[in-house]
Amino acid sequence: MFHIEKYEWWQIVVNTMMDGLMVVDVDGTILFVNKALEGLTGYSKDELIGQSCRILECDTCVGAIKEGGNRYCSLFRQENVRRCKCTLRKKNGEYFSVIKNAAVLKDSSGELIGGVETFTDISEILAKEKEILKLRRQLSRGDGFEGIIGKHPSMKRIFELILSAAHSDAPVIIYGESGTGKELVAAAIHKLSRRRKGPYIKVNCAALNEQLLESELFGHVRGAFTGANRTRVGRFEAAHKGSIFLDEIGDIPLSTQVKLLRVLQEKEIERVGDHRPIPIDVRIIAATNKDLFKLMEEGRFRDDFYYRIAVIPIILPPLRARKEDIPLLVDYFISRLSLKTGKVINGINSKAMAQLMEYNWPGNVRELINTIEYAFAVCQEGQITPDHLPHHFHFSHPVALVEPQFNSAKKSEEEKNRIIEALKSAGGNRVKAATLLGISRVTLWKKIKRYGIEVKQICG
Repeated sequence: MFHIEKYEWWQIVVNTMMDGLMVVDVDGTILFVNKALEGLTGYSKDELIGQSCRILECDTCVGAIKEGGNRYCSLFRQENVRRCKCTLRKKNGEYFSVIKNAAVLKDSSGELIGGVETFTDISEILAKEKEILKLRRQLSRGDGFEGIIGKHPSMKRIFELILSAAHSDAPVIIYGESGTGKELVAAAIHKLSRRRKGPYIKVNCAALNEQLLESELFGHVRGAFTGANRTRVGRFEAAHKGSIFLDEIGDIPLSTQVKLLRVLQEKEIERVGDHRPIPIDVRIIAATNKDLFKLMEEGRFRDDFYYRIAVIPIILPPLRARKEDIPLLVDYFISRLSLKTGKVINGINSKAMAQLMEYNWPGNVRELINTIEYAFAVCQEGQITPDHLPHHFHFSHPVALVEPQFNSAKKSEEEKNRIIEALKSAGGNRVKAATLLGISRVTLWKKIKRYGIEVKQICG
């Protein structure tokens, strides 16, 4: 077995430490440094040993020098320093933040012979704290409300309506185009209501067929239908004493509307395959991007159900109607993504912002979020420029697909023609066409299906 001297063991230990370590004599002359301190400061041990510790320009030591005393270092007066936050200067002139711990060294007779100091680099931690503080300021600033950003007069009215709705227990219907923030508004209403300590359950009514939707909403008993291997609690039952958010309520089939009407009237549900009523206490918040009055005229939405769920209507404006809020939103999203990714992106230049302000934003705030996320993926550091924006911003006249809040036959035809134009320009490539239109591939697929567009025929 090999033999290592005690001195060598001591060197091995201190040189494997992650924290910087320095030993000084009573005059502050550096006697020893470990490898971690060399890495932190950029100095080699040969450049440091024999030098005064003032070479590192520790700001707390500078204060001790100004105070005077027999020895300039406060360590020799206090005999220890615990978790002192200070800054040191690197060889290249840069300053960085550390947590310093120090203690005096004494010989066997109790005479001071020096001091030992350790330094923990906290520069990255402080940078994160600054970002978090900045984000907190933005979240608590006067141009936002419960995470919803905006200072346009229309948004201020929305904030007032949210407060009013929160103080009530009546059903709420939120109108707005896709991407306007209907889910944020619903969550804010629940959070500010007396039910805030209860559950908040979300259901996308457009994502499920009729049988699955009823099972999702009301639950089912074992054997109720093929594949029902066990009894399942529905979303309404899970939302007892809380709120349920029914997104895309305009897509609910008439048969389910009848059952929901009974839930609102009698405040009880029946699981699929069962006839035993289960009492519930749930506040309904619904949302849609469709014209429910038009659906009622067409017989696709029940009048009695509408007037039950639309006691408090809230209509969200599209982003193109409140473009003054775009700089605020961009600043907020950049700050949030900087914190999330750690990238040093310090804003957006005037030309890129001008392009964002000129754009029509068919996908509303959700599309703006996607645009800034794309820019973050492309931009490595500094400011976001026009080169960092998605491709459709580089067209002189980008195809802007506007989804009207309340569809009319004329506007629907215009929308269909814009989709066809984009598909032709993209040679039938749906991903490229969606990019030209400023919408997602899934949204484009839904619209192609809605309008019965034959892609092969128009691009063949």
